[in-house]
Amino acid sequence: MNFPSSTLLLIGAMASFGVTLLHILLVFRPQLYRYFGADELADMVEDGSSFTVLVTLGLVVMFAVWGIYGLSGAGVLDPLPLLDTVLIIIGGIYILRGVMLLNDMVKLAQGTRPIRFALLSIGALSAGLLHLFGTLA
Repeated sequence: MNFPSSTLLLIGAMASFGVTLLHILLVFRPQLYRYFGADELADMVEDGSSFTVLVTLGLVVMFAVWGIYGLSGAGVLDPLPLLDTVLIIIGGIYILRGVMLLNDMVKLAQGTRPIRFALLSIGALSAGLLHLFGTLA
């Protein structure tokens, strides 16, 4: 099946917006840091640190911008500066995160890691491939 590049980038943008919403949820439900394996961040929140909220809000902005770039690449928005370059960088970063899937699969097979970690890695890898194929197609 051959998808147009705009469709791939649109799906990639939606993935970025989904990650944005997930990080917004973390700001309001910081106990979820533990669910996603960020025990140290959860400890910092419990100790009253605002650092985690600031970092998470920074990630909210970053992923929202990534979604906007995806929409721009899909033709939904006007072209943004350095569009192709930024989309390739976004794809590369997602793929780098997705490479953790190898480690997740080993630990899943050993019974030391829940499946949600592998699913998050699959999501990151998929988002990266969507951005790259959508840009390079």
